[in-house]
Amino acid sequence: MEGAEALFNLIPVGLRVVAIQGVKANFYIAMNGEGFLYSSEMFTPECKFKESVFENYYVIYSSTVYRQQESGRAWFLGLTKEGQAMKGNRVKKTKPSSHFVPRPIEVCMYREPSLHDIEEKQRSRKSSGTPTMNGGKALNQNST
Repeated sequence: MEGAEALFNLIPVGLRVVAIQGVKANFYIAMNGEGFLYSSEMFTPECKFKESVFENYYVIYSSTVYRQQESGRAWFLGLTKEGQAMKGNRVKKTKPSSHFVPRPIEVCMYREPSLHDIEEKQRSRKSSGTPTMNGGKALNQNST
């Protein structure tokens, strides 16, 4: 994405664990067993990332599922200078490619995505104007 910003929702799914969901596409960022990032329409265990504050106050995200087998070193989310996703097992937590600064643009209340209700039908809540998570999709009564 040249010159464009990509917006993501950080959705808490555990203690210091988040799901990262694209605002426009509603897909989740996921990391597979080879360290490659991909987008997933459904919330799966590969969509869970540990969120840690690094020494310089930047935030780093590591896969909760995969890591180096021999050393146990975590696999991190990282971007090249050109904005291309890096392979998780190549990203070092000390390098700027893995350092992110989340900015709150809008605070929304989400229901934690569940692996048990992925196939659940979407239901709207008439009494609430806040978006909720339902089967991996953000619902908002106040659609414009």
